[in-house]
Amino acid sequence: VAGDQLGRTSEDGPPPRTSGPVTFYTVMAYCTNRGPAAGVQWRQGDRPLVRDPQRMLEIGGGPVTGRYSQMTTTAVRHRITVEGIVQSVGFRPFVHRLARELALSGSIYNFTGGVVIEVEGAPEAVDRFVERLQAERPPIAMIDSIDRQPVATTGDTEFHIIPSRPQPGAPVLVSPDVATCAACERELLDPEDRRYLHPFINCTNCGPRFTIISALPYDRPQTTMAPFPMCERCRAEYESIDDRRYHAQPVACPDCGPTLELRAADSAARGLAALDAAVKLLAEGKIVAVKGLGGFHLACDALQNEAVVRLRDRKRREEKPLAIMCPDLETIRRFCEVSSEAEELLGSPQRPIVLLPKTSRDPAAPSVAPDSRYHGVMLPYTPVHRLLFERGDFSALVMTSGNLTDEPLAIDNDEAGRRLGDIADAFLLHDREILVGCDDSVIRPGSAGRIVMRRSRGFVPFPVRVREEQPCVLAVGGHLKNTFCLTRGRYAFLSQHIGDLEDAGTLDYFERCVAHFEQLLEAAPIAVAYDLHPDYLSTRYALAEATRRDLPALGVQHHHAHAASCLAENGVEGPTVAVVCDGLGFGSDGTLWGCEILVADLRDFTRRGHLAYMPLPGGAQAIKQPWRMAAAYADRALGSDADHVDVIARHRAEWQVLRAAVERGVNCPPISSAGRLFDAVSALCGLGDVAAYEAQPAIRLEAAARPAEGLYEFELHSRDGVWELDPLGIIRGVVTDLGSEAPVGEVAGRFHGSFVALLAEAAQRVAEEENLDRVALSGGTFQNDLVLSRLREALEQRGLKVLVHHHVPCNDGGLSLGQAIVAAGRV
Repeated sequence: VAGDQLGRTSEDGPPPRTSGPVTFYTVMAYCTNRGPAAGVQWRQGDRPLVRDPQRMLEIGGGPVTGRYSQMTTTAVRHRITVEGIVQSVGFRPFVHRLARELALSGSIYNFTGGVVIEVEGAPEAVDRFVERLQAERPPIAMIDSIDRQPVATTGDTEFHIIPSRPQPGAPVLVSPDVATCAACERELLDPEDRRYLHPFINCTNCGPRFTIISALPYDRPQTTMAPFPMCERCRAEYESIDDRRYHAQPVACPDCGPTLELRAADSAARGLAALDAAVKLLAEGKIVAVKGLGGFHLACDALQNEAVVRLRDRKRREEKPLAIMCPDLETIRRFCEVSSEAEELLGSPQRPIVLLPKTSRDPAAPSVAPDSRYHGVMLPYTPVHRLLFERGDFSALVMTSGNLTDEPLAIDNDEAGRRLGDIADAFLLHDREILVGCDDSVIRPGSAGRIVMRRSRGFVPFPVRVREEQPCVLAVGGHLKNTFCLTRGRYAFLSQHIGDLEDAGTLDYFERCVAHFEQLLEAAPIAVAYDLHPDYLSTRYALAEATRRDLPALGVQHHHAHAASCLAENGVEGPTVAVVCDGLGFGSDGTLWGCEILVADLRDFTRRGHLAYMPLPGGAQAIKQPWRMAAAYADRALGSDADHVDVIARHRAEWQVLRAAVERGVNCPPISSAGRLFDAVSALCGLGDVAAYEAQPAIRLEAAARPAEGLYEFELHSRDGVWELDPLGIIRGVVTDLGSEAPVGEVAGRFHGSFVALLAEAAQRVAEEENLDRVALSGGTFQNDLVLSRLREALEQRGLKVLVHHHVPCNDGGLSLGQAIVAAGRV
């Protein structure tokens, strides 16, 4: 201890205080001629003092202690290679500060796909450095792998950030957009801060990334912040390694950043006046289109039923639940039951929409989610969202995607005006361009772990790491919940949610997103993978694109792609028994599949079981009118007694025509669909004869289900080595129970249990025959938590290991991942 206390140790007690000016003590520690003593940690209370041994630190009078864990003159040097999202997220400044705090010398530099760090000092400090590297990484950094190797010491006494070393051909990892961090939120609401109420506040730990990048490297000129030159104060923060905004490309302040603007039929405003005008309109029950990170939201007060009904009418979204945003977790608890897992998801940097059970005292307008026991709820994730709640008195705002139903998300100001002009009463805009759209992610906490319903903002474009190096393949996904996927190296880059490819507008958006991904990832596909269904727009695009680029086009069967997606996510090559349940997918035999027991690996599959075939009366119209499937199942299960079933009685005249078509095989293709079985039981239970949106009958059936004793009967038949899962006994049991006036909730619960038992029995038989001990579960039916959790439990009780999705959607949103991996294996 230098100065007048030379020689004093911690055992001598604290340095004396003075009654006058505070005495300052300068603390330094050295270890022979090797530079800083890495084994000593000087502290004042809980505050570390020696953060940079090369700089004199002044400290106030008070207890000063030093603990020597080990004093040694032997230094080691390790090279640590970190792969993942560790660029443009504050990782290098974090490493620099951490090394300085632990008195380590060395260097760090970026390479394509990660960073290389060398640290030199005491062995204990190097070990501690590696531990803290993972535990204390910046909030939006995602470490994929850490490799550590000893190298020769150099005698460095300082830590340096050195220039990047790009590697041509290596995959590039780009950070997703993430929510405003806590530090920026504090500054946003601090009247003393220069960014007080600045709607575009951000730092290295938060804000836009993926949606504003045009090309790499990720520098401001390559982003949509290029039109906004930094002022001197922002530039100083940007260039200071000790600042939270070091190399934060979107950094700005009220003097140099983007500006808010409100446009309405009879008024206009800019800056905070625009925000206050939007708040006033929302309070009056108006609909405001709000420009966010990856596109527009259509917003209204979630407690004003007339406003919500008007939004539904204009958006043409009749019954599907609308997402809501609440200002804080405590407010969410008024609307929903919040588990610990849900709390973690809601507050995560990704800030997804989280599906949560409604409370009995739910104050939301009845029209927000009229058909569901759940709300899709999220917390504010941009400064504009936060300010809407700060300046207004809202407990919840509807925040639904800024589009007409089945159209792509609006991202451009003028485009939004054209496409949303008949929906919104006003537009809260800004002049920072959104380069590529990215809708909100949706996650459901479940008994078997989180269920990813939609993987988009906050997660994309972070890749899925796969077992082996992959050639570059473009996989174009399916028709519903479309995503595409690019493989490169040991990564599979799954796109943001595109939506249902219903028309040319959505296809054009899909094509623009593909081009952006290929440019951003510097990817040149050598093959294109697609679904076997000839009428999918994605399939037509793939075949045309393969011809245009002179590339091989590889068709991948729908349910094999689902299975491969689950295997790839879990790092399993196969072979594995796969239970794949969904609505409909084109089978390799030309029929429509939908409830399949496969033995699959990442290249091929064998069909070993399926739900017994049923006719689809009237083709695709039966999906929109689930009563048709109910009538077909009742007719097959009960024969002439089916005429007394309520659903047939309600549609007797129309069913007579359809029954004749079924008997002649006219427009009634055979299907083996789990989704259509759920439709049938839902309609039999009186939960709706018409579906307003995809999977609505199954959602209603799950919501109605209550615990029930016993199971309905079912049968398994082996035909040429393939198991046929016969549910007609289940249908007879459902009809009988309903006829004896059993509660619908009990019938729905017993149906779920019986369906799970049918799947578990079939999977076990195939596993025994194939001498396999793993079962993968995939397909949209496994968004149903009752089916997923109960089947997982039933299979594990039978001694089988179960693989499920936790990071990639089990629905068709994960289809492109499986397509890409299967096609890459074939290439």
